[in-house]
Amino acid sequence: MDIITLSFYAVVCGVLGLAGPRLGAAPIRLLIGGLVGVLAATILPFVHVLIGY
Repeated sequence: MDIITLSFYAVVCGVLGLAGPRLGAAPIRLLIGGLVGVLAATILPFVHVLIGY
């Protein structure tokens, strides 16, 4: 895994982790985490293009 991908997912997971307890019960957090993961995976190629990597 390259440093850009690793850093991107670290930021996404860190922000989600900060918000985690405030998001509600475990099933709701799981659903939100899944949606954020799909969104992050969708956005990552655009981040690569923006930084020219």
